[in-house]
Amino acid sequence: MFPFPSIPNSHSQPGRNPNPMPPPPSPPKPPPLRRRLLLILLLSLTFLLLISLNTTTLSPPHSPHPTTHSFPLTIKLLTFNRLKSLTRCLGSLSAARYPDDRGPIHLHVYLDHFPGNSSDDLAVSRRILEYLDGFQWNFGEKFVHYRSVNVGLQGQWIESWWPGDEEEGFVFVVEDDVEVSRVWYVVLREVVMRYYYGGGEEERRRVREGVFGVSLQRARFVPGKHGNKIDLDNDTRLFLYQLVGTWGQLLFPKPWKEFRLWYDEHKAKGMKPILDGMISTGWYKKMGEKIWTPWFIKFVHSRGYYNIYTHFDNERALSVSHRDAGVNYGRSAGPDSHMLDESSLDFNRLNFPPLNDLKWYDFCFREVVPRRVLTKLHELGHILSSMQKEKPLLLVSMSKTSDAVTRNLLCHFESLNIRNYILLGQRSNFLVDLARRGRPVVDVDNLFEDITLYSGLKIQTSNTELIKEIMVMAYIVSNCLGFGFDSWVVSGNMLVSSNYPTLDFVDLTCDFYVSKASGFFFVRSTASTMKIWDKSFLSRLAKTHQQLVKDDPKNFVITVSKKLDEQGVKYKSVDGLGSILQLDQVKANKGSSGDTKKTIFWSSDTGFDHIHKSLGGLGLWVVDEEASCRAVVCHRS
Repeated sequence: MFPFPSIPNSHSQPGRNPNPMPPPPSPPKPPPLRRRLLLILLLSLTFLLLISLNTTTLSPPHSPHPTTHSFPLTIKLLTFNRLKSLTRCLGSLSAARYPDDRGPIHLHVYLDHFPGNSSDDLAVSRRILEYLDGFQWNFGEKFVHYRSVNVGLQGQWIESWWPGDEEEGFVFVVEDDVEVSRVWYVVLREVVMRYYYGGGEEERRRVREGVFGVSLQRARFVPGKHGNKIDLDNDTRLFLYQLVGTWGQLLFPKPWKEFRLWYDEHKAKGMKPILDGMISTGWYKKMGEKIWTPWFIKFVHSRGYYNIYTHFDNERALSVSHRDAGVNYGRSAGPDSHMLDESSLDFNRLNFPPLNDLKWYDFCFREVVPRRVLTKLHELGHILSSMQKEKPLLLVSMSKTSDAVTRNLLCHFESLNIRNYILLGQRSNFLVDLARRGRPVVDVDNLFEDITLYSGLKIQTSNTELIKEIMVMAYIVSNCLGFGFDSWVVSGNMLVSSNYPTLDFVDLTCDFYVSKASGFFFVRSTASTMKIWDKSFLSRLAKTHQQLVKDDPKNFVITVSKKLDEQGVKYKSVDGLGSILQLDQVKANKGSSGDTKKTIFWSSDTGFDHIHKSLGGLGLWVVDEEASCRAVVCHRS
């Protein structure tokens, strides 16, 4: 109850008429019961107003970005012989909320033909066609494609869209046993506006180059054998995952067009989507060309793409598969998730953080940290803090190493669960692509410029490329020692085929180990090595190298070992100890099991064909025709 305003007492006001007119009588107060009823009515109206504002506007109250771009969308609904499923799916799509400021939302239905032409089969198709003809779609054009032959689930998906150009728009693909939430479109549009159109130029570029779409289904499956369990906290609303979601998947035009062309090329060559270590490969071996997901998974693996997923607690999702009997399920399995009700969606909690703040996961549901490109020396600490402290750190020079050989080495790293490494190379598209896929890399050119500013080094020589890598490597080793990491310097022309480069030659009497034949260098992180590897050592190393340019500037190892000689520092040579073997030597031994588990090297002038053939004969060439790993190997975190 709101009280009436009080009337001031005129007798207490100076300068007023001492005999004023008597004040008007106060209006009669309502009876107590009537006052309580009035208060309840006012509170009820207020509550209803608040509910209306939160459930009918269907747009975040404080959208992080204005809707300045259109969201051209076509729904691709794939159906075959399940009229009940189709009715449920179309009912949920038509009942969804579509804001007034949207553009047209087109509906394309693809009805597959039965393999045969029996009267019963044709009768089923006619009932579905009659239903589709009478179905009213009020949000854009309706188009029904009734196939003349049976193409199966693979053909339905792959032939559903050919994007003419990147501005053509997006497609949202649903199979007929999928049901969508009433707010699926609102959330999907916000995600696209925020990450595909919104953000800064760099963020938009990353999305368009590395993300193939948005999934509205609940992430519940890890395709990598022995992968991690999906474990996300309740506050996570968005994350990126390599797996495609077939139960409500938005596709971006550029990656899908790439896939269509990639698919055609591989089919024409008679290739199969075999990816060892993946459950999806077992599906393909059992079902063959009835399914399409193994093909797309293989494509995503080769290109390093990711998918944006939505996530809600209590196993809720914006699109739910009822898993009706069909190609994927012999009998109905029921809904895979709980439908997210619009009244339970709190837009204030549905925040859209920057892309850098989202977590990325591979096919093993192992977290990946993309875009780790080191260009400034102070950035190294952030990379080192993400490494495993109990493991040594490998610094890999990619100088004079082909892209395919580097990828083969990285596939061995994945197989052996070697995660403590940093790749050094000149700025190139290959280096950027490695970083996009989650590989920590050093841009030697930019980091060298930063080091010269930081240290005041002034080096003038005709062989600047060699000096850059030597000094960059030396400064990185210095920082690794400071962080407590034993450091291995290896060339890209080496193959680590055991858990880590063999440690059988390391003892407590020596801190430095070198192999001048292979370019291998190892330093232990101790108090004594940090005293040796100080700023004055780095400065003298640069000056020493100026002298070595005219003499024998082979590599980092020779330069460092000469400087250690000058200072009287002992180091141990591992050449001839059998721990590091030359490739042709291993080949001559016919690849005995002991040899293939050691570190193997070859000279930088060895031709690619020879490397490829020799490693292939030893079973150590583990990349395919696209220089992608032949297998996905999961290691539980």
